[in-house]
Amino acid sequence: MFPDFHYLFQSLFGIDIPALSIIKTFGFFVAMGFLGGAWVLGKELKRKKEEGLFQPEIIVEEIGKPATNSELISVGLLGFVLGFKIIGLFLNAELVSRNPIDYIFSFQGNLIAGILGAALLVYLRYSEKKKKTTKTPTSRKMEVFPHQRVADIIFIAAITGFAGAKIFNAFETWDDFIQNPIQNLISPSGLTFYGGLIFATIALYIYSKKKKFSFRQLCDAAAPALMLAYAIGRLGCQFSGDGDWGIYNSAYITQADGSLTNASMEDFKNQVAKYPNSFKEFGASHTIPQKHVQGSSALPVWIVAQNFKHNVNNDGIAIEGETGSYSHVLPVSVFPTSMYEAIGCTLLFLLIWSVRRKFKLPLQLFGFYLILNGLERFFIEKIRVNYEYDWGFIHPSQAEIISFLLVLVGIALLVMPRKDRKIA
Repeated sequence: MFPDFHYLFQSLFGIDIPALSIIKTFGFFVAMGFLGGAWVLGKELKRKKEEGLFQPEIIVEEIGKPATNSELISVGLLGFVLGFKIIGLFLNAELVSRNPIDYIFSFQGNLIAGILGAALLVYLRYSEKKKKTTKTPTSRKMEVFPHQRVADIIFIAAITGFAGAKIFNAFETWDDFIQNPIQNLISPSGLTFYGGLIFATIALYIYSKKKKFSFRQLCDAAAPALMLAYAIGRLGCQFSGDGDWGIYNSAYITQADGSLTNASMEDFKNQVAKYPNSFKEFGASHTIPQKHVQGSSALPVWIVAQNFKHNVNNDGIAIEGETGSYSHVLPVSVFPTSMYEAIGCTLLFLLIWSVRRKFKLPLQLFGFYLILNGLERFFIEKIRVNYEYDWGFIHPSQAEIISFLLVLVGIALLVMPRKDRKIA
């Protein structure tokens, strides 16, 4: 696995650049997911605008006015934070690389760089406005369409989505959460996609009403973008080894050097007995979730079994002879569900993209997306480890419950009577 770019470059090119450890693999793929989603969303919103499905918001722009105090204060604060944190990052690269999130939310940084950054941005904004200042300021009306607001839409989705993902994950891992709630909330790991989807949807509904454009058309435009962003994000889970893996594949166990070897059920039980702390979450009276699946001789073993050597969370057991920041490996192989989801959702994105023009009524394409998303997640949950609710005769996970409901909502959106639809 590649918890950061230091490991990635070392593995791919044999180049040892410790400073690259600042760039975390999971965070990089999440950023790429947002960028990919933004590109697709922008194209779809623009297409819908050209089809006459969006009406512009009319805004009034003031021309010729000098910079206001509030403008200068806001850019000054931004400049201070950027200078304080970014210069501080380079001056403390080794410390920051171990845990960039802790650094971001700490009071560590470079004060002089912060002051210089604030002064620079204030000067640039003041100078820019001064050049355009006239004796008699005027105003003009401008038309702004949703595709011109993609940056705002993505920013709102990112902030509210992260908050929702952390809150829903807290409910799934309540025992761990209450032990250290602050650390759990700011940690980049432990994100529940459906929590992010629900929170972001609510926030964007409010935003669309405020900006006076169709929320229904926004949902349809977002459908392919959401599937693509999810697929790219799952690549981050896979390559960083962030814990989003499946149940154990008892057909393979880990050797002292971190490599996998074939195993019998007896070998699997012996491994569990040898490393009880790695399986303590299941308790003494609980059955460890596992399937015994030997890989085909025609396919590589990693298709059905991976032990996430050098995983970003340092889960598992220590690798013999290694002392780096990420020197752990799972004692038994697991099914790489993040890889399955990345591949599956990429194919689903291509499907949605190819048929998107065939859906003529608003929310039909989004309903189709919800069905595909729900089915994909519902079935992948069968080989993932998650907290299960005890409902007597069934024991669903949070994701299974939500994915089932999303499928029902998606079906309802597809079959909603035509007379109940509005084009906008």
